[in-house]
Amino acid sequence: MRWISAATLALATLLPAHASAQWSSVHEQTYLPAQHNWEFRKTFSSADRLFNAFDYGHAILYETLYTKPAAPVSVLEEEIYDRLTRRVLVNPPRVPLEESAIEVEYAKLVPEARVMFDWAHVLHRQVYDVWADESIPLEQKDARVAELVRYYKARPDIAFSSQPKSMDLMEGQYYSTAFRERYPKFNGLIWAYHWLQIGLYEPLLTGTTLNERKAGVDAAVARFWQMLEDAPERMPRVMPMTAAVSPAFASRYPDVAIIFDNLHSLHDVISDVLASPKVPRNRKRDEILQAAARYRDDTSFVMTQDEWLEMSHMMGVENMGGPAVGLLASLPQPTAQRGGAHGAHGQKADTVLAEAQHMEHAQDDSAAVVATLERFHRALAQGDSTTVMNLLSADATVVEAGGIETRAEYSEHHLPGDIAFARAVPSERTLVRVAIYGDAALAISSSTVRGRYRDRDVDSQSSELAVLTRGENGWLISAIHWSSRSRR
Repeated sequence: MRWISAATLALATLLPAHASAQWSSVHEQTYLPAQHNWEFRKTFSSADRLFNAFDYGHAILYETLYTKPAAPVSVLEEEIYDRLTRRVLVNPPRVPLEESAIEVEYAKLVPEARVMFDWAHVLHRQVYDVWADESIPLEQKDARVAELVRYYKARPDIAFSSQPKSMDLMEGQYYSTAFRERYPKFNGLIWAYHWLQIGLYEPLLTGTTLNERKAGVDAAVARFWQMLEDAPERMPRVMPMTAAVSPAFASRYPDVAIIFDNLHSLHDVISDVLASPKVPRNRKRDEILQAAARYRDDTSFVMTQDEWLEMSHMMGVENMGGPAVGLLASLPQPTAQRGGAHGAHGQKADTVLAEAQHMEHAQDDSAAVVATLERFHRALAQGDSTTVMNLLSADATVVEAGGIETRAEYSEHHLPGDIAFARAVPSERTLVRVAIYGDAALAISSSTVRGRYRDRDVDSQSSELAVLTRGENGWLISAIHWSSRSRR
């Protein structure tokens, strides 16, 4: 991305005396030399160019908030928003921009924070590059990423901590939520930016071929554009978190995922400081520097990785814009209020507790539904017809091969063939969506089926739609529909 260059240091000379005295010099630093550098730009140029537009959007946001504190809401929510979404994003810059040329006054205010963002964006770009480079064997990619993380952490003066930070740092300060409350549409746009930035890792990791990775990246970019339709209705309602949006990436590289969550949290904090009338103009630099220092250290406002993961999932990926991969039957249906806090800031304790209990019960129900379906498919593969039938409700309907069967008809007709096929041909199932509606549930999944059955090769893609109902004996399948097509 951009170089963290000696030119940055020149900004210090432009600061007021009291500000420049707090500036610690930063020497020039850029990409770690490697063969994979700029591979993402070569292979996924359209997505890469969007990042250049995102940089412009952040820069013009900070500059406007700082230089025009009394401007009407419409300046950001309409004029600049329309310019970004109708012109800049539609025809994004081909190369990364020098943000200090856009956010001139803001860059003078806190060059330290800008350099922190630059350095984290270098890590962002180089991790994309490792996974975009088809010449790097899969078993070597982890070592390359680890090398990048060591290089990044070698600059503790500008590196974000890889310890997860409590949301109190973002939600519980006296200036917190000022930006999202005043500018909900622009805030949604920033969160959509962040969704795509962390979301693109998932198709790069989960795709098994270059074509699959390209298709996954294209799908994520298409989902980003959907978020901008009818703004802010389809935009994320809480800050996207890597473990929810890109779980495979977060599981493989938790330290990198945490760095990026901390990066995006600080973006929100700075927007709040600049937008909040509670922070006097002569205090804005100090508040931003204090927040930046907290996001760099490994001791303040920290929580455990387990707590970070729990929080990521408790807030609901549907409120963050949805998962980065997988075919959704419909757009994510948010359950949180727009701009909702990750914590208890601004809400009564009993309300927060009730919401947390509701989400916990929903998670328990979802887990039980998934467990029922896993037992069902395991029983098919093991030839356990008794368990298969016990997991179907008395009035169950099975739809497959163009036919509709009752529970009894399925037992007599298709069940033996389904068992024989499941035992002979392995499949890899991916859950796409689970939705709970009281005592009813909807589950959608896809499967890749490869093997040999009755002297013929099988290579197909299958989809499953299951409706489950909850009764005295737990969740049972009341309807299930299978369809498949050849992958060739």
